Amino acid sequence: MKNDMTFLCIASYEKGRDFMRKAKELGNNVLLLTSKKLAGSPWPRESIDEIYYIPNEKSWEIPNLINAVSYLARSVKIDRIIALDDFDVEKAASLREHLRIPGMGETTARYFRDKLAMRIRAKEIGLNIPDFVRVLNYDEINEFFGRTEPPYILKPRMQAGAIGITKIESKEQFWKRIEELGDKQSYYLLEQFVAGKIHHVDTILFDREVKYSVAGEYGLPPFEVAHQGRVFTSRLMEYGSKEAEELRLLNEKALKGLGLVKGVSHTEFIRSEKDGKLYFLETSARVGGANLSEMIKAGTGVNLWEEWAKLETLEDGDKYELPEIEKNYSAIITSLAKQKGPDLSIFSEPEVVWKLKKDYHAGLILSSPKYERVSELLDKHTKLFYDNFFTSQPMKEKAAD
Repeated sequence: MKNDMTFLCIASYEKGRDFMRKAKELGNNVLLLTSKKLAGSPWPRESIDEIYYIPNEKSWEIPNLINAVSYLARSVKIDRIIALDDFDVEKAASLREHLRIPGMGETTARYFRDKLAMRIRAKEIGLNIPDFVRVLNYDEINEFFGRTEPPYILKPRMQAGAIGITKIESKEQFWKRIEELGDKQSYYLLEQFVAGKIHHVDTILFDREVKYSVAGEYGLPPFEVAHQGRVFTSRLMEYGSKEAEELRLLNEKALKGLGLVKGVSHTEFIRSEKDGKLYFLETSARVGGANLSEMIKAGTGVNLWEEWAKLETLEDGDKYELPEIEKNYSAIITSLAKQKGPDLSIFSEPEVVWKLKKDYHAGLILSSPKYERVSELLDKHTKLFYDNFFTSQPMKEKAAD
């Protein structure tokens, strides 16, 4: 392990505080590259040696970013480039390629950001995936309509989560939407809508081997939460259950096939209501969003951000050691709130181990050694969220600038 490296962390959003703290604790220099609009965010400044601000959206464009970081590299030797958010993965990959810094390059990054590349590769390695077509050749699209039934899902290839996703009910609706997109249509893919339960597997991987993974399940699909307005929930699945083990094995197959060498990952699958099979939806080369890492820490004791920092400090030939793993269960509930500062004091059970502190948001995490107790409280408190706090707003077509 080398303890005096310089990490350049890239963050389009306020994320990764635990990563930066741990990287600094391990003896590394920590630099942060972020947006000027995030200057007032609660960054762990005691763990950051220098913060560099990107002034506007144009400056985030990859050619401009390469120029800026290359200028910085004249006086600072950068050893690692870390993408703290999904939107930064391709930026970091391009920088690594240009500066010839170790880590994920542009080709592999495509498999973890571009939903089309991700699906093509997943199909090649034998994973079940919803039938799909690239929005490119109209004959191919018409063939797709000929072999599938509506509804469909139109997805931007390079967005994150449920941003920009549209449910399509007919061919006519699709062609109208494509006409609106104009020259941007090739940046989308179309796939058959699969109804079912969505699961996630969060992973620590080193030297191409899965060192740890844990399976969870969403209460409602994130698409429904984001676009129709719902309370978001997720929980860890029962350890050792047949379904959890099936998910963990499929996740390992996916990550090895897609080429992740080391790091952390969040992968999603859906259990089809129609045929009962598990279908691969998407994966990533970063810690899962929506505070899922806090939920996982509450149940397992594993801080994925900290473990990621440890992985990045390791060199070829080093060994990675897992922290002590707990086998408690945990769940998370979050939603937009009608109140600027919602009063969460009504949730006073000892199983409530974390509360979200964010204006116009409500959230909490539950933890217990018993799966049944977490499930009971999850159902009870989700209802209280709807009754006391819940509100919704239209989903944005793209991430905020």
